[in-house]
Amino acid sequence: MSELPRSGLRSYVHRYLEETKEAIAEEYLQVAFERIVPALLRARREGGTIFFLGNGGSASTASHFVTDIAKSTMRAKPYPAKRFRCVALNDNTPSVTAWANDADYSVVFAEQLRDLARPGDVVVAISGSGNSPNVLAAVEVAREMHLFTIGLTGIGGGKLKSMVDVPVVVPSSSMQHTEDVHLILCHVLTAYLRDEVPPEPPA
Repeated sequence: MSELPRSGLRSYVHRYLEETKEAIAEEYLQVAFERIVPALLRARREGGTIFFLGNGGSASTASHFVTDIAKSTMRAKPYPAKRFRCVALNDNTPSVTAWANDADYSVVFAEQLRDLARPGDVVVAISGSGNSPNVLAAVEVAREMHLFTIGLTGIGGGKLKSMVDVPVVVPSSSMQHTEDVHLILCHVLTAYLRDEVPPEPPA
């Protein structure tokens, strides 16, 4: 088994963690939470759906969000409270591959929104660069349908930043730090909705 480098590993890990902390400790996250939480609560109250979408690592973040927001916000059995309706569009593999094969990969999320979304729904679009064509196309459709849009991005924000109602632009040029913060945002939102927001009685 090869040995680890004699120097550099410890300093690299320390630097990485410090850079991540710098990307988190920013007022922009507080401002984003103050706008995102009411949108999610409104969707739950009105029976709307929260759609998440992304590619690659952002797809896994979208799936993670759905699991946490839909399930982990429930407090105790028998789970009598009204639930968050959440869908990760990247999880529908047959639909994604059908649209990609028969039309174009750029429409795999947009066309699903046309089928599923209704006025008052929320779209959480995740793109580290802010320039993923299929994410931008989905946001365009969301705007046409008068949906509330949230964009999680970084590396300057790309085109996504100016297209959404609430842009969350991680102040980092690193894709890893950007994705780290997106996951932390997911966990903070989930914990807050679970621990601090009173359950809403079922309709």
